[in-house]
Amino acid sequence: MNLKKILSVLVVAVTLLTGTIACKSKISDADLKAKVETAIQSNPNVQVEVKDGVVTLNGTAASDDEKAQIESAAKGADAKGVKSVVNNIVVNSIPTGTIEVNSNDADLQAKVTDFTKDFPSVKTAVVDGVITVTGELEQARVQALKMGLDALNPKKVDMSGLIVK
Repeated sequence: MNLKKILSVLVVAVTLLTGTIACKSKISDADLKAKVETAIQSNPNVQVEVKDGVVTLNGTAASDDEKAQIESAAKGADAKGVKSVVNNIVVNSIPTGTIEVNSNDADLQAKVTDFTKDFPSVKTAVVDGVITVTGELEQARVQALKMGLDALNPKKVDMSGLIVK
């Protein structure tokens, strides 16, 4: 009789333990995105997207080494939660000469307006040599927009307000 009770309790315990382990919830895409953004926070020119555990990195880096370090940091943010990393980061090669920053807002705004005429869903503002981008844009066109705005030599291009579709 005691053996039957012990065996019954053991079966129930094993079933509960197995169920608990099997039902362990995976990390949500939003939580994973937050972890990756924290891991790469020293790179403000990189945007993070997460879908079903696949992390997509978009933006710019100063070198191939920096690009690889950002990818590595994204993978390391949550080794179990990150299924893979799509690294769309573009390396900006800076010429050895000095780059003159365009901080004349009126001149820069005119150039930005002219350049962004092909991006009707995007709005821009220039303040103190910083271009702020808002609106919506397809993923395939983000890189072209970023590279074109960078070519105007502003102090900074802030694309944090841009919604990527």
